[in-house]
Amino acid sequence: MTSWAALDWGTLWRYAWPPTAFQDQVILQGLIVTISIAVVAQALGIALGILGALGQLSRRMIIRAGTRVYVDYFRGTPLIVQLALLYFGSAGLGIYSFPDWHVFGVTIPGVVQAGTIVLAVNKGAYMAEIVRAGILSIDHGQWEAAMAIGMTRRQTMRRIVLPQAARVIIPPTGNEFNGIIKDTALLVTIGAVELFHAFEQVNARLFLPFELFFAMSLYYLAMTLSWNLIQVRIERRMSRGYRPAVVEGTQRRMRGLRSRSA
Repeated sequence: MTSWAALDWGTLWRYAWPPTAFQDQVILQGLIVTISIAVVAQALGIALGILGALGQLSRRMIIRAGTRVYVDYFRGTPLIVQLALLYFGSAGLGIYSFPDWHVFGVTIPGVVQAGTIVLAVNKGAYMAEIVRAGILSIDHGQWEAAMAIGMTRRQTMRRIVLPQAARVIIPPTGNEFNGIIKDTALLVTIGAVELFHAFEQVNARLFLPFELFFAMSLYYLAMTLSWNLIQVRIERRMSRGYRPAVVEGTQRRMRGLRSRSA
């Protein structure tokens, strides 16, 4: 049995501590790619989620049906399958081969493009349900009051409903961002050089899997804990001047919506 004393603690410390780990450029680049993919994919996912939620609440049946198919498909199939389908499948059919992009002197590899798109579309499906639940949590009387003073449905949604729904949408949205940070590791399956792939490259040179992969896990932990602190501050700021009873009532309605949809 291997003793803990046999571990290479120097290597573990070197790659767990950023000032020394970043001397290996592949680690720094992998971390930058991971954060960039997560931020861009989450932003696109929120936009898709809003559109998906509005589509599910549309009065037109064909729009409701289309968005329902989108949401069910991307929530009901594994993310790793979606990655393979888009990146390998589209190239195999000759639809699009994801060539590298060169933007302002920065090269964006095709695998990064494909991974970001899939993560965005996947998270958009989850965000659609979160946004829809947030919208439906707003008391219907506010719709009626807005209509009574001459507001259109679009104005009511933009000025009355969405600002209030944001208070209950933000917490699960923050959780989704935490999830997307961790999901970026799946991009290794299509060859993207993100944080996981970067540590794999180092392990291929040093062959110290426990030390290196444990050090890598600390980076993911640091990213998720850092975001948790930011999320708490955002939630506190959004809840200022908002009655706790209203928040609790809205959260209860959201839980009821989720239990009925489960």
